[in-house]
Amino acid sequence: MNLHHALPSEIRELIRKGKLFGHTSGMAKGYVQANVVILPEKYAFDFLKFCFRNPKTCPLLDIAETGAVSFPTYGKNADIRTDVSKYRVYRHGELVETPNDIQHLFEEDMVSFLIGCSFTFEHALLDAGLPVRHIEEQHNVPMYVTNIDTRPSGIFRGPLTVSMRPMTMKEAIKATEITTHYKQVHGTPIHIGRPEDIGIKDLSQPDFGEPVQINEGEVPVFWGCGVTPQSVALAAKPDLVITHAPGHMFVTDVLESQMGD
Repeated sequence: MNLHHALPSEIRELIRKGKLFGHTSGMAKGYVQANVVILPEKYAFDFLKFCFRNPKTCPLLDIAETGAVSFPTYGKNADIRTDVSKYRVYRHGELVETPNDIQHLFEEDMVSFLIGCSFTFEHALLDAGLPVRHIEEQHNVPMYVTNIDTRPSGIFRGPLTVSMRPMTMKEAIKATEITTHYKQVHGTPIHIGRPEDIGIKDLSQPDFGEPVQINEGEVPVFWGCGVTPQSVALAAKPDLVITHAPGHMFVTDVLESQMGD
C-alpha cells in the first residue's frame, strides 16, 4: 500500500492491527494529522483553557466526550486507545511507559483532545516546491524545547516546544505565506534564524525526533509544536497524562481543504 495516498481509515487500521509502527509524516496526503492528549476529567477544563491561551502551540481541533474513544468530527469511527502507533504515558511528571496501545490504561473518566499538527501543512510546502528535509531524509522531524514560556492554566505551565525545517530565507518567506492559511495547525513560524535566541544550544541534539542536514545558505525555521503538552506534563506533574509519541500522529478523517483559515 502507498501510505502517502492511503485513506486515514486504512492508516488507522494498519496501526490498530500492529502492522504500522513508525512516524506518520508524509502519510495520507490531504488529510489533517493531530497531536493527542488524554487525561482524567478533573484536569480537562484547565487543559482546555491552556489550549485556548496558547493557540500557536496547542491549536485545539476536537474533544471527545468523557469516556469516549472517538471524536465528534475528526475521527467518528476511530478508537483513540489503539489508533496511534506509539503512545507516551506520564505519571507525576515522569515518563513511565511507551505502549503501542492504551486499552489497559483507558478509564471511563478520560477526556481525549486532538491538537493541530504541523505535518498537516507539509503537503502544501511540498506542493509549492519547498524543502521538507526530514521527509527527504525519511525520518522524524527535529523538535526542541525553547526558553519561551507558555501562558499557564491551573497546573499546566512550562516551556514552548518547536519543530524545525531548514530553508533559505527566500523559501522561509514563502513558507510563512503558505502557513498563514493553516492557523488550526500552528500557522506561521514562531522564529526564523538564530536558535540561541530561543534557548536552543545545539540543532544537532533535538529534544525529540531526529536531526536534519542544514545546507549552506539555509536557516532554521521554527514552528510551534504540539509536543508542547509533553514538556508541560513534565512540569505540571498531573497524576496521569497520555500523549502520542513525537511524530506518531493521529490521522484524522478531515481533509485539509475542509479547514478554515
